[in-house]
Amino acid sequence: MMILHHGWRSSASRRVRLCLAEKGLAYEGHVVDMAAMEHHSPEYLRINPLGVIPALIHDDRPLHESGTICEYLDEAFPAPPLRPDAPYERAEMRNWIRHIDGLIGNLIIFNWRHHLAKTASQWSDQELAEKLKNIPSKERQEAWLRAARKPYTEEERDAARAKLVVLLDKMEEALKPSGWLVGKAYSIADIAAAPFVKRIDEEIAPDEMTEKKHPRVAAWWTRLQARPAYAQANFGPFVDS
Repeated sequence: MMILHHGWRSSASRRVRLCLAEKGLAYEGHVVDMAAMEHHSPEYLRINPLGVIPALIHDDRPLHESGTICEYLDEAFPAPPLRPDAPYERAEMRNWIRHIDGLIGNLIIFNWRHHLAKTASQWSDQELAEKLKNIPSKERQEAWLRAARKPYTEEERDAARAKLVVLLDKMEEALKPSGWLVGKAYSIADIAAAPFVKRIDEEIAPDEMTEKKHPRVAAWWTRLQARPAYAQANFGPFVDS
């Protein structure tokens, strides 16, 4: 029995849902309302003391960190394989995951202003202070404070956008040999990149996702979206129309 605590718009949650879909694994999904701070509730913190989503419970044992969850799923359910066979290429895959994870702060600048900021901005100073006390990470405390009281400036968004475009540059070079990020086949490295590219293509820098600017990334994205698992993972639009 698998239970996934996740959010529909959460990039890390999208990654794990895509991995589960690629594996053809059934699970029970529990949506965590981040705007209501459910991921910082005592009940959820017992599942994941870091207070972030997603969290996967398999056979009554919890796991967190999306990269770790994806590797665990590939080890526990080997078919179809989502990691390269060669040790060096597996190391490259992990480096890709770490590199992409390191860019999450740049994604938050764009993501949180849509839904979470609207909720957080309505809290009184006392309400905000109380809610911040329940957030275990100082980094996430700062992100919530920014969402509630100090909206990111256009200059900060430009800087974050530039760093995310550099990700496309790095991907463009890596895709040259085979069309996938690592080795000759689709892997967890590609799964890790998918939610970031979705947001870049959807809103952050769609002009960079063209055959003229990043042709290999554009072709990779088309192939990835054509996979049946992509539809099953239900990325959906980030911003409501």
